[in-house]
Amino acid sequence: MKCDGESATCSNVEEDEPVEVKLSDKQRAQIERNRQKALLIRQARSQSQPNTNEKQGLTLKRPRQEIDTGAGFFIEEDEEVLSKVATKVKHPLGPVMAVDNLICSDCQKEFMESFLYEHFDLAVCDVCREKEEKYKLITKTDAKSKYLLKDCDFDKREPPLKFIIRKNRQNPRWGDMKLYLSMQAEARALEVWGSEENIEEQHEQRVENREKTKQKKFDKRVKELRMAVRSSLWRKTTTNHEHEYGEESYNEDEDEYSKTCKTCAYVMTYEKM
Repeated sequence: MKCDGESATCSNVEEDEPVEVKLSDKQRAQIERNRQKALLIRQARSQSQPNTNEKQGLTLKRPRQEIDTGAGFFIEEDEEVLSKVATKVKHPLGPVMAVDNLICSDCQKEFMESFLYEHFDLAVCDVCREKEEKYKLITKTDAKSKYLLKDCDFDKREPPLKFIIRKNRQNPRWGDMKLYLSMQAEARALEVWGSEENIEEQHEQRVENREKTKQKKFDKRVKELRMAVRSSLWRKTTTNHEHEYGEESYNEDEDEYSKTCKTCAYVMTYEKM
């Protein structure tokens, strides 16, 4: 396809009839600006000094790379030329700021970062974290059982306890686990219950209540079994009743005799031949 300048006439190889494309004033102005810019770049490049190889005594020129502007002409790569022509602005380097390292609350040594400081805002280095048991992580279920905490004590009470989320080790398809810092969970328990003695008393009371509940269930079950055994042994006893009649009486109208049982008031009627 070939295109001319202002009113470009484009002809396609595959088609016989030429297609005339009319350019707007804005497009023609942009083409002219690009042409002027290419002329300035070429003029500046011709004035620049070529590179010289002192050892070999040869003049080496940088290979030119032409760029298609899409406006009907090509221009050369202008990065070096523009960098020479344009005014370079140099900014002074800023001062080097000193970094204040953190100090471990256990060993009093400096450290830059640690696991506890990143996730739980606790200034303890990783070395001391591995040594102390109080810095171990604990699941929410174990924390509730050990320190007698409720869900509101973890999330609603200010400030909320920080945690990290990990996959369940027993089964990855189960829900993710929330792991809390054992030290912070214990501090929250002391805040709720007041002292370690109160926590121990609550533990003992809950154990006692569980034992009472178990005993009640056991007694109820034993009672049900006894009732079942008694009902299986019980049999309904039935005996034959023997009538004991009184004196005989005669009814003249019916011409029959009758006797009445002294025990059940049964009346027996009969006739005599």
